Amino acid sequence: MHTMWKGSISFGLVNIPIKLHAATEDKDIKLRNLHKECHSPIKYEKTCPVCEVEIKNEDLVKAYEYTKGTFVVLEDEDLDKLKQENEDKAVEIVDFVKMKEIDPIYFNRTYYMSPGDGGGKAYSLLRKALETSEKVGLAKIVIRSKEQLAVVRVYENTLVMETIHYPDEVRQAADVPNVPAEDKVTGKEIETAIMLIDQLTSEFQPDKYNDDYRTALLELIEAKRTGKDIVTPVEKEPAANVTDLMAALQASIDKTKPAEKEAPKKPAAKKKRAAAKTKVKKQA
Repeated sequence: MHTMWKGSISFGLVNIPIKLHAATEDKDIKLRNLHKECHSPIKYEKTCPVCEVEIKNEDLVKAYEYTKGTFVVLEDEDLDKLKQENEDKAVEIVDFVKMKEIDPIYFNRTYYMSPGDGGGKAYSLLRKALETSEKVGLAKIVIRSKEQLAVVRVYENTLVMETIHYPDEVRQAADVPNVPAEDKVTGKEIETAIMLIDQLTSEFQPDKYNDDYRTALLELIEAKRTGKDIVTPVEKEPAANVTDLMAALQASIDKTKPAEKEAPKKPAAKKKRAAAKTKVKKQA
């Protein structure tokens, strides 16, 4: 499993070297955009609308737009220094809380944690302490230039770190439009709804749920592939490798020169002369 972050995590005076591994993966089917006429993949290029030229990565700078059309340019050196100052710090668990106190809306992404060199015993200690106390740890970590609030908990005998949103990143539920302020339902309706919920209640078994759309899309792709309903891009004519100006001119002339007309066949001329002689003899 690929290691995406290496560092350490601590609680109190206990320090644990750890590695982070992505616990989930995106299995969305990526579809490409092709030109309808020739089926060539579309290129997305960075261009400057003012200079009207294509921009390379080395020509880019990062900036923050603090008012419309007004920017503060940030140098790479400043960002790298800021990133280094934060990433060099060990991750510290600052609080322990009950898991039920954190609403699922805060959760973002999950990472498996494995112990680094010499960290096995401390890793086991934290895992056992979390299991026994039935609590989770709250910590801060910098991942990909972003400081994240994170929950450290136990999942199937493995420590996991789940990044969570800060409170100011979660939009207010009160801002959602058209939400009824009061429940205008009858007691009988509530009773019937609860009965239906009870009938549909079961233990959570994740294996019984599938992405039906992804499965159907894969089947459609396979059916088209095996049925040879496939397309390939039209080959672009290679440019002539001509560097000499006179050679280029001559090549152009040769390419546009009309085909030479065939010379008249001699036997046809002989037939005409023979016919003329016969005519003279008859007249004589």
